[in-house]
Amino acid sequence: MSNSLRARIEQYYATMPLLFSDAEEFGSLRLFVRKNPGTSYDGGPGHAQPTAEGASAVTAADIARVRARQRELVVPEAFEWLAEVAPGLRDRIEAAGLPVSERPLMVIDPHHPVPQRPVPEGVRLHVLTPDDPALPASLALPRLAFAEQGTAVGSAGHEELSAVADELSKDGTVTSIRPTIRAGHKTIIAALDPDGTPLAVGHYHPAHGTTEIGGIGTLPTARRQGLAAAITTALVNHAREHGVGTIFLAHAEDAVARIYTRLGFRPADSTLFIANQPARS
Repeated sequence: MSNSLRARIEQYYATMPLLFSDAEEFGSLRLFVRKNPGTSYDGGPGHAQPTAEGASAVTAADIARVRARQRELVVPEAFEWLAEVAPGLRDRIEAAGLPVSERPLMVIDPHHPVPQRPVPEGVRLHVLTPDDPALPASLALPRLAFAEQGTAVGSAGHEELSAVADELSKDGTVTSIRPTIRAGHKTIIAALDPDGTPLAVGHYHPAHGTTEIGGIGTLPTARRQGLAAAITTALVNHAREHGVGTIFLAHAEDAVARIYTRLGFRPADSTLFIANQPARS
């Protein structure tokens, strides 16, 4: 990864959560605290990350103070950081008893053409609006997709999707995300079947001309139809049309990485570490 690309990605991770949250400092760690209740973007915010100035100086006491504050806020005791920025942090996080997952990053050249991938007959790609009737189910879909990881056809379908969508409507999650979409801080694209049910979904949050594509998931019963690839290409092209030049994503599985490779994404030679974080694509 070039130094300029790494700097853009580092800036993105440091500043994008501030669209939804305030930052509190705990020694060499910064904790993002949501301004409003509900989940404003994938995984939080509510996580902590090392500050640029103190990435190599995070102490066990810093970690303990952040976790105490997260418990007070009733959010996951979660941390995120780029491996190259704080190479010794993983050992200290794991010593504190938190599980750490690796998410290699991939990036696409801004000049690489990404033709829109086809979708099955009757399915349409749709950019969601704040009051879109498909919004609750679109927010629910990743939970089912990540619960049954992989690319094989699974068991969760329309009935399970409807149940989770109802839950997210009742707990305020759907209401909390509408202003974020309205402000342009979150773009969600869904592949809808003829009756309006989302079969696949993904999103991005732009900041300073950079974005991470995330939350890409397919309803387990609708897999193996090219929907994840279609959603990814739609997100890339929509972001480009709206002035985003640097587009990257993280992946957890080799099978998923192969899909992104076929679309033109290449390894960014950088890894995102996620500790005790809710599921992400």
